[in-house]
Amino acid sequence: MSKRREMQNRLAMLDEIDGIMVAMKNLALLEARKLAAFLATQRRAVSGIEAAAQDFLSFYPQQHTDDMQQLLLVIGSERGFCGDFNETLLEPIDAAAQREGTLLVAVGRRLEAKLQGDARIAAFVEGPGVAEEVQAALVRVAKVLGELQRRPEAASRLNALYHDDESGVVRIRQLLPLAAPAGKPGYSHAPLLNLGPAQFLTQLTDQYFYAALHEVFYASLMAENRKRLEHMDGAIRRLEKEEARLRLRYNALRQEEIIEEIEIIMLSAEALSE
Repeated sequence: MSKRREMQNRLAMLDEIDGIMVAMKNLALLEARKLAAFLATQRRAVSGIEAAAQDFLSFYPQQHTDDMQQLLLVIGSERGFCGDFNETLLEPIDAAAQREGTLLVAVGRRLEAKLQGDARIAAFVEGPGVAEEVQAALVRVAKVLGELQRRPEAASRLNALYHDDESGVVRIRQLLPLAAPAGKPGYSHAPLLNLGPAQFLTQLTDQYFYAALHEVFYASLMAENRKRLEHMDGAIRRLEKEEARLRLRYNALRQEEIIEEIEIIMLSAEALSE
Protein backbone atom coordinates (compact mmCIF):
# COMPACT_ATOMS: atom_id res chain seq x y z
CA MET A 1 0.00 0.00 0.00
CA SER A 2 2.82 2.42 0.87
CA LYS A 3 4.44 2.00 -2.57
CA ARG A 4 1.15 2.59 -4.36
CA ARG A 5 0.44 5.65 -2.22
CA GLU A 6 3.89 7.02 -2.95
CA MET A 7 3.35 6.41 -6.68
CA GLN A 8 -0.05 8.12 -6.48
CA ASN A 9 1.46 11.21 -4.83
CA ARG A 10 4.18 11.36 -7.43
CA LEU A 11 1.64 11.14 -10.26
CA ALA A 12 -0.36 13.98 -8.70
CA MET A 13 2.80 16.09 -8.48
CA LEU A 14 3.69 15.39 -12.14
CA ASP A 15 0.17 16.27 -13.18
CA GLU A 16 0.46 19.60 -11.37
CA ILE A 17 3.84 20.33 -12.99
CA ASP A 18 2.36 19.45 -16.38
CA GLY A 19 -0.41 22.00 -15.83
CA ILE A 20 2.13 24.70 -14.95
CA MET A 21 4.23 23.95 -18.04
CA VAL A 22 1.19 24.03 -20.32
CA ALA A 23 0.26 27.42 -18.86
CA MET A 24 3.80 28.72 -19.46
CA LYS A 25 3.70 27.43 -23.02
CA ASN A 26 0.39 29.18 -23.67
CA LEU A 27 1.75 32.45 -22.26
CA ALA A 28 4.80 32.20 -24.54
CA LEU A 29 2.51 31.57 -27.51
CA LEU A 30 0.38 34.62 -26.69
CA GLU A 31 3.52 36.74 -26.25
CA ALA A 32 4.88 35.59 -29.63
CA ARG A 33 1.65 36.53 -31.39
CA LYS A 34 1.64 39.94 -29.75
CA LEU A 35 5.28 40.54 -30.67
CA ALA A 36 4.61 39.56 -34.29
CA ALA A 37 2.30 42.57 -34.64
CA PHE A 38 4.80 44.89 -32.94
CA LEU A 39 7.67 43.65 -35.10
CA ALA A 40 5.83 44.09 -38.39
CA THR A 41 5.08 47.74 -37.59
CA GLN A 42 8.56 48.43 -36.23
CA ARG A 43 10.32 46.91 -39.22
CA ARG A 44 8.32 49.07 -41.61
CA ALA A 45 9.34 52.17 -39.63
CA VAL A 46 13.02 51.18 -39.55
CA SER A 47 12.98 50.33 -43.26
CA GLY A 48 11.65 53.80 -44.08
CA ILE A 49 14.31 55.52 -41.97
CA GLU A 50 17.06 53.38 -43.50
CA ALA A 51 15.89 54.28 -47.01
CA ALA A 52 16.01 57.99 -46.12
CA ALA A 53 19.45 57.56 -44.54
CA GLN A 54 20.83 55.75 -47.59
CA ASP A 55 19.51 58.50 -49.87
CA PHE A 56 21.02 61.21 -47.67
CA LEU A 57 24.41 59.51 -47.21
CA SER A 58 24.73 58.88 -50.95
CA PHE A 59 25.06 62.64 -51.45
CA TYR A 60 26.48 63.63 -48.05
CA PRO A 61 28.96 60.84 -47.18
CA GLN A 62 30.47 60.70 -43.72
CA GLN A 63 34.08 59.81 -43.01
CA HIS A 64 34.60 57.04 -40.45
CA THR A 65 37.85 55.30 -39.59
CA ASP A 66 38.07 51.52 -39.22
CA ASP A 67 39.89 51.75 -35.88
CA MET A 68 36.92 53.25 -33.99
CA GLN A 69 36.48 51.79 -30.53
CA GLN A 70 33.53 49.42 -30.38
CA LEU A 71 30.75 49.05 -27.84
CA LEU A 72 28.85 45.77 -28.15
CA LEU A 73 25.28 45.56 -26.85
CA VAL A 74 24.52 41.86 -26.18
CA ILE A 75 20.85 41.04 -25.66
CA GLY A 76 20.11 37.91 -23.65
CA SER A 77 17.06 36.83 -21.67
CA GLU A 78 15.68 38.05 -18.38
CA ARG A 79 13.73 34.84 -17.73
CA GLY A 80 14.65 31.19 -17.97
CA PHE A 81 13.06 28.11 -19.54
CA CYS A 82 14.29 29.12 -23.01
CA GLY A 83 16.77 26.33 -23.75
CA ASP A 84 20.22 27.35 -24.95
CA PHE A 85 19.14 30.91 -25.84
CA ASN A 86 21.89 32.54 -23.77
CA GLU A 87 24.57 29.90 -24.31
CA THR A 88 24.48 30.38 -28.09
CA LEU A 89 25.48 34.04 -27.62
CA LEU A 90 28.80 33.25 -25.97
CA GLU A 91 30.79 32.14 -29.02
CA PRO A 92 29.56 35.03 -31.24
CA ILE A 93 30.54 37.43 -28.44
CA ASP A 94 34.15 36.26 -28.66
CA ALA A 95 34.11 36.55 -32.45
CA ALA A 96 32.55 40.04 -32.43
CA ALA A 97 34.75 41.38 -29.62
CA GLN A 98 38.12 40.58 -31.22
CA ARG A 99 38.79 44.28 -31.75
CA GLU A 100 41.08 45.52 -28.98
CA GLY A 101 39.34 47.67 -26.39
CA THR A 102 35.83 46.38 -27.15
CA LEU A 103 33.42 46.87 -24.26
CA LEU A 104 30.32 44.78 -23.63
CA VAL A 105 26.93 45.81 -22.25
CA ALA A 106 24.98 42.67 -21.37
CA VAL A 107 21.18 42.78 -21.17
CA GLY A 108 19.29 40.17 -19.14
CA ARG A 109 19.97 38.49 -15.82
CA ARG A 110 20.27 35.02 -17.35
CA LEU A 111 23.01 36.26 -19.68
CA GLU A 112 24.63 38.11 -16.78
CA ALA A 113 25.06 34.79 -14.96
CA LYS A 114 26.96 33.42 -17.97
CA LEU A 115 29.31 36.43 -18.24
CA GLN A 116 30.21 36.99 -14.60
CA GLY A 117 33.91 37.76 -14.27
CA ASP A 118 34.41 38.76 -17.92
CA ALA A 119 36.81 41.72 -17.92
CA ARG A 120 35.25 43.15 -21.08
CA ILE A 121 31.90 43.81 -19.38
CA ALA A 122 31.22 47.53 -18.95
CA ALA A 123 27.72 47.15 -17.48
CA PHE A 124 24.87 44.72 -16.87
CA VAL A 125 21.33 45.91 -17.61
CA GLU A 126 18.03 44.34 -16.55
CA GLY A 127 16.19 43.18 -19.66
CA PRO A 128 12.51 42.93 -20.60
CA GLY A 129 10.45 39.86 -19.83
CA VAL A 130 7.45 40.80 -21.99
CA ALA A 131 6.77 43.29 -24.76
CA GLU A 132 5.33 45.89 -22.36
CA GLU A 133 8.67 46.04 -20.52
CA VAL A 134 10.74 46.89 -23.61
CA GLN A 135 10.30 50.65 -23.18
CA ALA A 136 11.54 50.58 -19.57
CA ALA A 137 14.47 48.37 -20.57
CA LEU A 138 15.44 50.81 -23.34
CA VAL A 139 15.43 53.66 -20.83
CA ARG A 140 17.88 51.70 -18.68
CA VAL A 141 20.04 50.88 -21.71
CA ALA A 142 20.06 54.51 -22.85
CA LYS A 143 21.13 55.64 -19.37
CA VAL A 144 24.03 53.18 -19.32
CA LEU A 145 25.11 54.09 -22.85
CA GLY A 146 24.99 57.78 -21.95
CA GLU A 147 27.24 57.19 -18.95
CA LEU A 148 29.71 55.23 -21.09
CA GLN A 149 29.75 57.97 -23.73
CA ARG A 150 30.84 60.50 -21.11
CA ARG A 151 34.02 58.53 -20.45
CA PRO A 152 37.27 59.85 -21.97
CA GLU A 153 37.69 56.63 -23.97
CA ALA A 154 34.09 56.66 -25.28
CA ALA A 155 33.36 54.21 -28.11
CA SER A 156 32.45 55.61 -31.54
CA ARG A 157 30.82 52.45 -32.90
CA LEU A 158 27.84 50.68 -31.34
CA ASN A 159 26.87 47.18 -32.50
CA ALA A 160 24.07 44.96 -31.26
CA LEU A 161 24.43 41.18 -30.89
CA TYR A 162 21.09 39.42 -30.62
CA HIS A 163 18.93 36.52 -31.79
CA ASP A 164 17.21 37.41 -35.06
CA ASP A 165 13.75 35.83 -35.16
CA GLU A 166 13.57 35.94 -38.99
CA SER A 167 16.80 34.07 -39.75
CA GLY A 168 16.84 32.06 -36.52
CA VAL A 169 20.54 32.76 -35.93
CA VAL A 170 22.58 35.14 -33.80
CA ARG A 171 23.12 38.38 -35.71
CA ILE A 172 25.47 41.33 -35.22
CA ARG A 173 24.07 44.65 -36.39
CA GLN A 174 25.64 48.10 -36.57
CA LEU A 175 23.46 50.70 -34.86
CA LEU A 176 25.83 53.68 -34.78
CA PRO A 177 27.09 55.33 -36.87
CA LEU A 178 24.66 54.99 -39.76
CA ALA A 179 26.00 52.50 -42.29
CA ALA A 180 27.27 53.92 -45.57
CA PRO A 181 25.25 53.04 -48.69
CA ALA A 182 26.43 49.91 -50.47
CA GLY A 183 25.41 50.80 -54.04
CA LYS A 184 24.85 53.78 -56.27
CA PRO A 185 22.38 56.55 -55.33
CA GLY A 186 18.78 55.80 -56.14
CA TYR A 187 18.21 59.33 -57.39
CA SER A 188 20.14 61.63 -59.69
CA HIS A 189 19.81 64.72 -57.48
CA ALA A 190 20.54 65.29 -53.81
CA PRO A 191 17.52 65.47 -51.48
CA LEU A 192 16.15 68.92 -50.62
CA LEU A 193 16.74 69.62 -46.93
CA ASN A 194 15.03 72.12 -44.65
CA LEU A 195 17.91 71.73 -42.20
CA GLY A 196 21.65 71.82 -42.57
CA PRO A 197 23.21 68.44 -43.45
CA ALA A 198 24.92 68.11 -40.04
CA GLN A 199 21.76 68.94 -38.10
CA PHE A 200 19.66 66.69 -40.32
CA LEU A 201 22.08 63.79 -39.82
CA THR A 202 22.01 64.24 -36.04
CA GLN A 203 18.22 64.14 -35.88
CA LEU A 204 18.01 61.28 -38.38
CA THR A 205 20.53 59.29 -36.34
CA ASP A 206 18.48 59.82 -33.17
CA GLN A 207 15.31 58.64 -34.91
CA TYR A 208 17.03 55.61 -36.39
CA PHE A 209 18.71 54.62 -33.13
CA TYR A 210 15.40 54.81 -31.23
CA ALA A 211 13.52 52.77 -33.86
CA ALA A 212 16.31 50.21 -34.44
CA LEU A 213 16.69 49.53 -30.72
CA HIS A 214 12.97 48.75 -30.48
CA GLU A 215 13.23 46.39 -33.44
CA VAL A 216 16.28 44.62 -32.00
CA PHE A 217 14.65 44.09 -28.60
CA TYR A 218 11.35 42.94 -30.10
CA ALA A 219 13.18 40.51 -32.41
CA SER A 220 15.19 39.12 -29.49
CA LEU A 221 12.04 38.67 -27.39
CA MET A 222 10.31 36.92 -30.28
CA ALA A 223 13.24 34.51 -30.70
CA GLU A 224 13.32 33.96 -26.93
CA ASN A 225 9.62 33.04 -26.80
CA ARG A 226 10.01 30.69 -29.76
CA LYS A 227 12.87 29.00 -27.92
CA ARG A 228 10.66 28.83 -24.84
CA LEU A 229 7.89 27.18 -26.85
CA GLU A 230 10.33 24.55 -28.15
CA HIS A 231 11.75 24.01 -24.66
CA MET A 232 8.27 23.67 -23.11
CA ASP A 233 7.14 21.27 -25.85
CA GLY A 234 10.13 19.01 -25.21
CA ALA A 235 9.69 19.17 -21.44
CA ILE A 236 5.96 18.41 -21.66
CA ARG A 237 6.59 15.41 -23.93
CA ARG A 238 9.20 14.01 -21.53
CA LEU A 239 6.86 14.62 -18.61
CA GLU A 240 4.00 12.81 -20.34
CA LYS A 241 6.26 9.82 -21.06
CA GLU A 242 7.33 9.68 -17.42
CA GLU A 243 3.73 10.02 -16.30
CA ALA A 244 2.65 7.17 -18.59
CA ARG A 245 5.46 4.96 -17.24
CA LEU A 246 4.51 5.69 -13.64
CA ARG A 247 0.84 5.09 -14.36
CA LEU A 248 1.68 1.63 -15.72
CA ARG A 249 3.70 0.95 -12.60
CA TYR A 250 0.86 2.27 -10.44
CA ASN A 251 -1.65 -0.05 -12.16
CA ALA A 252 0.70 -3.01 -11.70
CA LEU A 253 1.01 -2.27 -7.97
CA ARG A 254 -2.75 -1.92 -7.68
CA GLN A 255 -3.22 -5.25 -9.45
CA GLU A 256 -0.76 -6.91 -7.04
CA GLU A 257 -2.72 -5.54 -4.09
CA ILE A 258 -6.00 -6.83 -5.52
CA ILE A 259 -4.48 -10.29 -5.99
CA GLU A 260 -3.21 -10.27 -2.39
CA GLU A 261 -6.66 -9.24 -1.13
CA ILE A 262 -8.33 -12.08 -3.09
CA GLU A 263 -5.82 -14.59 -1.68
CA ILE A 264 -6.52 -13.38 1.88
CA ILE A 265 -10.29 -13.67 1.32
CA MET A 266 -9.92 -17.21 -0.05
CA LEU A 267 -7.69 -18.28 2.84
CA SER A 268 -10.15 -16.78 5.31
CA ALA A 269 -13.04 -18.63 3.66
CA GLU A 270 -11.15 -21.95 3.86
CA ALA A 271 -10.37 -21.34 7.52
CA LEU A 272 -14.00 -20.65 8.32
CA SER A 273 -15.19 -23.73 6.45
CA GLU A 274 -12.84 -25.96 8.43
